[in-house]
Amino acid sequence: MEQFVIEGGFPLTGTIKPLGNKNAALTLLAATLLTDETVVLKNAPPIGDVLTQIAILRDLGVSVELPGRAELTACAASLSKTALNPDFCKRVRGSILLAGPLLARHGRATMPRPGGDRIGRRRLDTHLRALEALGARIEAGHGYEMWAPEGLTGADIFLDERSVTGTENVIMASTLAEGTTIIRNAASEPHVQELCRLLNAMGARISGAGTNELTVEGVNGLCGGEHAIGPDYMEVGSFIGLAAVTNGEIRIRDAAPHHMRRSLMVFERLGVEVTVDGDDILVPDDQKLEIIRDAGDAIPKISDDPWPGFPADLMSIAIVVATQARGTVLFFEKMYESRLFWLDRLIEMGAEIIICDPHRAVIVGPSKLYGERITSPDIRAGMALLIAGLCAEGRSVIRNIEQIDRGYDRIDERLRTLGARIERVPVRLD
Repeated sequence: MEQFVIEGGFPLTGTIKPLGNKNAALTLLAATLLTDETVVLKNAPPIGDVLTQIAILRDLGVSVELPGRAELTACAASLSKTALNPDFCKRVRGSILLAGPLLARHGRATMPRPGGDRIGRRRLDTHLRALEALGARIEAGHGYEMWAPEGLTGADIFLDERSVTGTENVIMASTLAEGTTIIRNAASEPHVQELCRLLNAMGARISGAGTNELTVEGVNGLCGGEHAIGPDYMEVGSFIGLAAVTNGEIRIRDAAPHHMRRSLMVFERLGVEVTVDGDDILVPDDQKLEIIRDAGDAIPKISDDPWPGFPADLMSIAIVVATQARGTVLFFEKMYESRLFWLDRLIEMGAEIIICDPHRAVIVGPSKLYGERITSPDIRAGMALLIAGLCAEGRSVIRNIEQIDRGYDRIDERLRTLGARIERVPVRLD
């Protein structure tokens, strides 16, 4: 076990480049099950969740090679079973993404309950109902037994929620289904679009990517393919918040700012000024950080929404920024009833926060933060607490950093290039 030891209060300055999108990598790895030919994924982040997804595939008999730190090749020609290892699945939410490809190509899947962040109930009903609409039989117990002995058949499907992984699962399942599938109320996040691009390059016939209605015309088989994963907008948002609260100037290279439009609007509401320079985002130093109130001098509300709205995963970063901004703002986290429980750790550090209920919190700033011994509860809250530690006065110790490593590769090394005083040290058990 390891922990981060942080000396806060120093500006971070320099240039940093985000890694490939974590959620895209998990989905594209699942898509490799749809063909017996080789699929090459470039700019794949070598983070904990991706390595776990690779372990699940290898356990099924898939050959996965890592010729470079940010490149992998996968070939499912020797797939030997369709039952997923529960010990691996309990570590990552993305294991559920293998259901659609296994049903489409092999007609069966044994799916343990997926793991991932403990941020409240994360229902799978959207996945199950969509796969059943395509003709799958599903028996739910401690996990899920799924069959499609006669293959899958295209259908007109309206998803009961705009689930990203639910959309991705039904896309992959329907690529090899007989006939045409229409997916309505579909998610349209960048990683959903990346999945469609890879599958089309492999011979699928998918139209409507980037919208909330997709049409998939089933084909008899898919070939191999190659895809370069785009930048992770969660990392980009994290670096914007980091620069703002440490009063440093950071250039984020190859940041795909066209994916950040709503997020940049939220940071602007918190008083963060950024400059878009081609594909880069520049966060200058000497930020004023003052909350922009609503018309009529009303307290503003920041809430998460489906894409292209403000991503729920960036809520924790924005909250830390708000603690350093002058003014009052209400945050409304709609999706998960346990997502705000980490705020008690931020309060311990000196933040002025009123937790109204499991979904809403009022932040009053600016607050002087002080170093504390804290524990990372999940990926995004862990990164937010790391950012808080870097702007706090004194020393912070963050435990359970395996959660942060699941989503951010070598984050301590990368932040030290910006001047961060952060070390990874073993946890002493005495």
